[in-house]
Amino acid sequence: MTQLVDRAQAIPEDLAERRTANKNLKFIIGGALIIGLVIVLIVQATVSTGAYYMTVSELNREGPGIIGERVRVSGAVVDGSEDWRAEEVTLRFAISDEDGSQLPIVFYGPRPDNFQRAASAIVEGQLLADGTFQADTLLLKCPSRYEEEPEEIFVEATR
Repeated sequence: MTQLVDRAQAIPEDLAERRTANKNLKFIIGGALIIGLVIVLIVQATVSTGAYYMTVSELNREGPGIIGERVRVSGAVVDGSEDWRAEEVTLRFAISDEDGSQLPIVFYGPRPDNFQRAASAIVEGQLLADGTFQADTLLLKCPSRYEEEPEEIFVEATR
């Protein structure tokens, strides 16, 4: 009877090694899951916010080949091109580049207070089939009264 009790209470010699192996395996799996999640989030953020940066001339040259793709365009705000419709919350204006090429912009959202002072605009959105550019985001660069660096205003579309 004493022999049975001794065998049942005997501790296996490799028990300590099995426990550390299990702990190491848990840390390795957990670390791999965290790294995988970080990679997925980075790729998703890059794909969803990535946009080609083009000039007005390049966008006009590409024309139909870029319709519906998300792009970012920069240009000087054309004086006198502003058409603000408060009842529709729609701002229409045009931007141009050094070559004199112009691009009509439509932005559905609030009109920035200092739009009249805007020297240049960076718009992000997509080119429509009729040749207008529907902007989702609007970044205005305005000269400041007190500094030489331009002031930046960022606005997002409401629809």
